Amino acid sequence: MDDRTPPEGLSADQLRAAVDFAISSRRSIRAFLPRPVPQEEIASMLAVASRAPSGTNTQPWKVHVLTGEAKARLTAAILAAYEDPAVAATHADEWDYYPCEWASPYVERRRKVGWDLYGLLGIAKADRARMHAQHGRNYRFFDAPVGLVFTIDRIMRQGSFLDYGMFLQSVMVAARARGLDTCPQAAFMQFHRIIAEQLSIPPGEMVVCGMSLGYADPTRAENGLHTDREPVGAFTTFHG
Repeated sequence: MDDRTPPEGLSADQLRAAVDFAISSRRSIRAFLPRPVPQEEIASMLAVASRAPSGTNTQPWKVHVLTGEAKARLTAAILAAYEDPAVAATHADEWDYYPCEWASPYVERRRKVGWDLYGLLGIAKADRARMHAQHGRNYRFFDAPVGLVFTIDRIMRQGSFLDYGMFLQSVMVAARARGLDTCPQAAFMQFHRIIAEQLSIPPGEMVVCGMSLGYADPTRAENGLHTDREPVGAFTTFHG
């Protein structure tokens, strides 16, 4: 049987609706319920995501799944550095995720999502202490029961990062198909040395990002954040 055939009893319209829902309902969730996620569910999700395309089938992704004490230890180690300004200043991203110089329209989009989030949380623009505390929640994986850390071999180049993005999206969509939520987090990159030490990541690998995984807490205000998207006509040119 062709593995591209929809499951028995599922029409093409139902399949399209299910896939569209899994993609369009994905949001970055920043508060989770303590409900555990079975390891077999995580493994199933990653197996589906591993079907993401990669140039010449290189499959450059490597995943560290953290729960329980392992997650708590990593969180504690990073927060100890984050909360000490002198120590935090000795840690920096080892690769550029964001542009070195911001320009329109990207800077406006970045500012809007930040202020929209702080608005939901009641954090004023001058309240640096609460902003710092909210950013620090990244390193708690927003209290999600599962933390994911993604790494890549240093020999891989830009094309493999494109492949990695497709894998990460597949992870998040597979999570939605299982009623789970995620938050991809570039914030972990700053503390890549701590992560490498805690997870015994060899020198030949680098941290790509982290991700929180679990069940969204529907009572939390920050989970009401809905980011805007440009209409198709704003970023698409049809030829022919």
